[in-house]
Amino acid sequence: MRHFSILFVFFFGARSYGQIEQNSVELKVILQNLEKQHHVRFSYNEGEISAHHIFPPPENMPLSAKLVYIQNRTLLGFMRIKKYIVVYRPQKPVIAPLCGYVTDEMGMPINNAIVQYNGKKLATGADGYFELPPDNYKDIYVAHDGYIQTFVAAQNPDGDCQKITLVLEPVQMEELVTERFIATGISKKADGSYTIQPKKFGILPGLIEPDVLQAMQQLPGITSVDETVSNINVRGGTHDQNLFMWNGIRLFQTGHFFGLISALNPNLAHNIRIVKNGTPAFYGESVSSAIDISSRLNDIGENSGSVSSNMIGADAYAKFKINEKAGFEVTARRSFTDVLDFPTYTNYSKRIFQNTVVTALEGNGDVNYKSDKEFYFYDFTVGYHQKIGKRHDLYADVIGINNSLDFTQGTITSSNVVTQNSNLDQHTLGGSISWRTVWNDRHSSDVNVYGSYYKVDGRNASIEYEQVTEQENNILDAGVKLSHHYNFMPELTLHGGYQFNEIGIENTDRVNQPQYSREVKEVLRSHALIAEAEYKPENSLLYGRAGIRGNYIEQLGRLYAEPRFQVGYAFAPGWKLEVMGEQKSQSASQVVELQGDFLGIEKRRWILANDNDIPLQRSNQLSAGITFKQHGWLFTLDNFYKRVRGITTLGQAFQDQLEQVQATGNYTVIGSEFLVQKQFYGFNTWLSYTFTNNNYRFKGVEPKHFPSSFEISHLVKGAVSYEFNNLKLSLGGKWFTGRPYTPPLLSIPTTDNNGQPVIAYDYPNSENLGNFLEVDFSALYTLQLSEKAHMQVGLSLINVLDRRNIINRYYRINNTNGGIEMVNTYALQRTPNAMIKISF
Repeated sequence: MRHFSILFVFFFGARSYGQIEQNSVELKVILQNLEKQHHVRFSYNEGEISAHHIFPPPENMPLSAKLVYIQNRTLLGFMRIKKYIVVYRPQKPVIAPLCGYVTDEMGMPINNAIVQYNGKKLATGADGYFELPPDNYKDIYVAHDGYIQTFVAAQNPDGDCQKITLVLEPVQMEELVTERFIATGISKKADGSYTIQPKKFGILPGLIEPDVLQAMQQLPGITSVDETVSNINVRGGTHDQNLFMWNGIRLFQTGHFFGLISALNPNLAHNIRIVKNGTPAFYGESVSSAIDISSRLNDIGENSGSVSSNMIGADAYAKFKINEKAGFEVTARRSFTDVLDFPTYTNYSKRIFQNTVVTALEGNGDVNYKSDKEFYFYDFTVGYHQKIGKRHDLYADVIGINNSLDFTQGTITSSNVVTQNSNLDQHTLGGSISWRTVWNDRHSSDVNVYGSYYKVDGRNASIEYEQVTEQENNILDAGVKLSHHYNFMPELTLHGGYQFNEIGIENTDRVNQPQYSREVKEVLRSHALIAEAEYKPENSLLYGRAGIRGNYIEQLGRLYAEPRFQVGYAFAPGWKLEVMGEQKSQSASQVVELQGDFLGIEKRRWILANDNDIPLQRSNQLSAGITFKQHGWLFTLDNFYKRVRGITTLGQAFQDQLEQVQATGNYTVIGSEFLVQKQFYGFNTWLSYTFTNNNYRFKGVEPKHFPSSFEISHLVKGAVSYEFNNLKLSLGGKWFTGRPYTPPLLSIPTTDNNGQPVIAYDYPNSENLGNFLEVDFSALYTLQLSEKAHMQVGLSLINVLDRRNIINRYYRINNTNGGIEMVNTYALQRTPNAMIKISF
């Protein structure tokens, strides 16, 4: 915890930032400091300034205002020629101009704010500074889009420039109610959901690109027990219990590098919506959270593009405006890890492939990366937007994602050299067509047709036993969504819709010695009717939404309803109370049949509920929270209860006595999420704490309840970020208590009924790993190349302290000595990354 002391220093140091020293300082020293801070040069006569000692001007003042400040206390004059400033003693007293500077609530200067005086107008400069010509004034009017306009007296206190602070304009409840939630570009909406806008993204520790699935893990209540984006846990749930959608297409694959990098190109996504509770009734097939990614804009927009590269791969983005009614976007990204081997790739490889077939499962030793393993990934998207008339919009989108691994194992026998090739491929291909119509001011409709195909294909060729195992997991998902929206009255909107979905999942296994083959195909067709009402009066004090989703699954003969609601009430200035609840379900989930499946890397496979050994999963969740936001401070507190029924032991990643046990049950989570944030003078500091108590209950399993494999009892995250002009810096980290694991009851193996050595385990998840601590850093700098082009360079460092964190532990029988062997999986070691991006 001592490593987080820096966060508290910045956080509670906000009030003292920028205070004037209590002792006067020699003017020469002050001018030297101004030269360093504002990149200017002063020219002066030593004799004219040596007698002056004054209190330094506040650091957050613009340079022009500081010169007025010094002028008023020394009666010296300043003549500025570009970056050179001449200091002189005027013959006549210099009258200080009527001047001021405009900032926001964080102390950041506001450029192009309108200053109106005596019927005339002028705009502030990039530093927020302005001067008024000599005249007789009364009040002056200051305004800027997005801020509350203000009138101030036309006079300077003590003859100095006046500081004018503009406050963000309150918005209606349907718009964003908490801007800059943790970072610029992350906001919390009136309905309790979170939005991430990559194009406006600020900076987070360890990230140099707006990786949405990494960024969402900074939110309270969201983490990953193994630091991957393919195992995101929201309020104690498993990754497959989250619904991931891209332009109406459900995604079954979310990561590259088998989870360390998001499979979604950061250049494309325009808006990401994350819902932890109170999910709108239009979202189905998840018992945890919903993540809806949209790259669709209402307008065609202008031509733009970018190219970038980091130490893993390169990508490109292009947006073309065909005409005023049509345009399309294209993105493409590919790793060069099969050609170049930077430290980033080396560390990622050690993290992902440890304790798998790729790193010699039996010996747990790394193979030669360059000669034995070849890995690469790519993704692409194509989007088309056509406006038809004034009321209709047509969208067509395609997405493709691929991970590919090939590695060769070889050995020398007495007679020859034996080699075997194994591989693992993971593919996603999806498409959707949508039609959106605004009939009039009160009616609008949407139609969406979508389909996606997912496949993971593994081939494991063993040298020792000349055994070849081939495995496949295929998914074909398609459907239609219809929705209509009716503004019944100004403050009440009614939503209705129908959804049809057909999903087919096929699992195939083939082994040559002994010869074995299995092929299982499952199909489910479901129908859903949605009705929802949304209440948002003009006074913005109250927001409410209530809806119900009626589901019918043909093959299971199941008909059931899922109510959802969300209420927000601003009961006092800056204070808001939120209450949410929902019931949800899902029919597709992931299980692990054997830890060595798919080379032990992507060992989870998707299956469908059958209402027998694989139940339909159902969830209930309630939460109540309070938010306070004022004067750059933000406090949020959420308490929640969540219960999920219909889970199986195969879906909970057990690597102990329950690994081969198939039982059904539930888990219950009770928790709290707390966030405190302060913004001041370009700094943004935040600290969050999440507490969860997460317990299983499985039929026929003792004890009756025990900790979840995904329980993180205490989780602390925080960061200090600084944004000034073109520079962004962020330092932060996370600390959490270790996840549960099951130790052996005895130090030596016992034998089963067949005389084979086995491990006698203690109660499931009865011990915890050591605490996890990681400190990350990132920096971004933007350089303007021309009016429309700029270059961005970035540097990040994950695990600055190079701490050896254990994120998983299990036990196995050592084939050499027959004893019990402890196997640890370690988090990323210190990993650098660098990025360069040119946008135009």
